[in-house]
Amino acid sequence: MKVRFRTMVLKFVLLLLALTSFDAMAADRVTGKLFATRSAVMAPSAMAATSHPLATQIALDIMKGGGNAIDAAIAANAALGLMEPTGNGIGGDLFAIVWDATTESLHGLNASGRSPRTLSREWFADNGIEKIPAYGPLPVSVPGAVDGWFELHGRFGKLPMIRILQPAIDYARNGHPVHETIAHYWDLSIGKRAPYPGFLEQMTIDGRAPAAGELWKNPNLANTLERLAKEGRDAFYKGEMAQIIADYMQANGGFLSYEDMASHASTWINPVSVNYRGYDVWELPPNGQGVAALQILQIMEQHDVAAMGFGSADYIHLFLEAKKLAFEDRARFYADPAYMDVPVEKLLSEAYAADRNKLIDMNIAARQFPHGDPAVLRDGDTIYLTTADSEGNMVSLIQSNYRGMGSGMTPPGLGFVLQDRGELFNLQAGHPNSFEPGKLPFHTIIPAFVTKDGRPFISFGLMGGGMQPQGHAQIVANIIDFGMGLQEAGDAPRIHHTGSSEPTGETMVNGGIVNLETGFGYEIIRELMARGHRIQPAAGPFGGYQAIMKHPGSGVYVGASESRKDGQAAGY
Repeated sequence: MKVRFRTMVLKFVLLLLALTSFDAMAADRVTGKLFATRSAVMAPSAMAATSHPLATQIALDIMKGGGNAIDAAIAANAALGLMEPTGNGIGGDLFAIVWDATTESLHGLNASGRSPRTLSREWFADNGIEKIPAYGPLPVSVPGAVDGWFELHGRFGKLPMIRILQPAIDYARNGHPVHETIAHYWDLSIGKRAPYPGFLEQMTIDGRAPAAGELWKNPNLANTLERLAKEGRDAFYKGEMAQIIADYMQANGGFLSYEDMASHASTWINPVSVNYRGYDVWELPPNGQGVAALQILQIMEQHDVAAMGFGSADYIHLFLEAKKLAFEDRARFYADPAYMDVPVEKLLSEAYAADRNKLIDMNIAARQFPHGDPAVLRDGDTIYLTTADSEGNMVSLIQSNYRGMGSGMTPPGLGFVLQDRGELFNLQAGHPNSFEPGKLPFHTIIPAFVTKDGRPFISFGLMGGGMQPQGHAQIVANIIDFGMGLQEAGDAPRIHHTGSSEPTGETMVNGGIVNLETGFGYEIIRELMARGHRIQPAAGPFGGYQAIMKHPGSGVYVGASESRKDGQAAGY
């Protein structure tokens, strides 16, 4: 009885802590907001911020050895594919924004892959499939990350690729200790992927996830990376590896072919931006969702957000309504631009934002919003890492498999899982994001960049599906409106809304669900509920953040890393 009573008391205390702001837990801080976990990192010459400390150290070693920020980003990404396969790998896609110090300009790279050319929407209908499944062979699209590496390297790199990939190769052969958060998600990832050939054999230890602190080796991936370093990107897309992938997919009910691999190419694109209170915030245009972050900011700029105060009911309400509006447009207009004339310029115009802003009632949460009609505005008518080097180059890079470890489809002897991005197509005829052969799916992963007066200010990202544009907008507001430092802007409790209309075809129901991270006071939650928001607790959907700032005064680099996960920012 006494044990049961003590257990009940403990649960009650934990509940009280969950409902109470954690500000008091850091009340002895002498710098930064009370919720800040640590000070930002500063260094005069170079900086790297990744989701794994060993990957960060690899990036710094590359730059110390004569490489630049682009070489370092590729090296860190290769290491993360080994060390954090729960989030990325060479079976996935890649997007990047590069600040080139030589030309003093931004460059965008879309290294996402297309759907199989022999698979049609009619095939799904003929087989009674109304939604593309999350796992297995059907959602697999061409993996674009490897081509992305070689595009970045060919245009900006300095060191030979064997030097860049060697650290990941060595860790794959000799092993590295698995970190805590990664071990947790690895364990959760196995069950739904276990049925697919090659997964248990190559991505587990005797059918289980590696435990925190246990050494993980992946000799198959080491061999794959070594071949890429020596033979180049064609070894992956036109050589034996491409044939292994195609044969494996065909033998297991898939459609991805050798021809799909051989015809793949990345695309250099121009980033797009809005000016938010004197700062230019840059994202990549569709097929990604980065424009949604910019649309949220365009609406928020019409309000005095700073006066509302961080964590206030007014600020959270405004943010949620702006997010809902942006995501309705996301569901309607964001798709492969080769299949739809995406009206990016009009979606980002001040006039369109003003028109959409009129739909917001600051006292009542909307249950549903219509998507906008940018055509009425006439001219007369979407793992994240960032690196920065001593030359001034900066890279904002994001890469993933989707749904963590991807489809479960694991080609024999190669050491990686193929992505399941194709799940993000829908099967509605006539929809901009409807499945078609050889088409880019709607994409969630988005890198971001901020400039001030034409100079680099912040390279940052905040990963996590539909959380990404929400997180981007919150980081920008935290820094610009609320005056937070780079680290505390990421440490601040976050707002997550789910249930908006989706490019996959779902529509918003009853205003969706709001998740507020621990740190918002109960009186704020009560006020939001009174306005009609549905609040539910949640563990973990709040994303992962990394950032590097070019200090506007001294010019030194300032680094920040996600405190909720295993990452690290470091420099020299």
